[in-house]
Amino acid sequence: MIRFLWRASRGYRLRPWRNPYILWRIETYWGLHAERITAGQFWRFLWAHRREFQRFLSWAERMAEG
Repeated sequence: MIRFLWRASRGYRLRPWRNPYILWRIETYWGLHAERITAGQFWRFLWAHRREFQRFLSWAERMAEG
């Protein structure tokens, strides 16, 4: 899971709220508009949906391995 997150956040590790891939996933699954997400909103969202996001990361890691 950490390996996938590390790869997916390449170039945005210090500012994940600007990562187009992560923003696209948030927009696709939860309906927030990616271009409007601020750093504060990103962290609040991630905390509120941490279990769902962790399940997504686990799934993505399995797909990458397999």
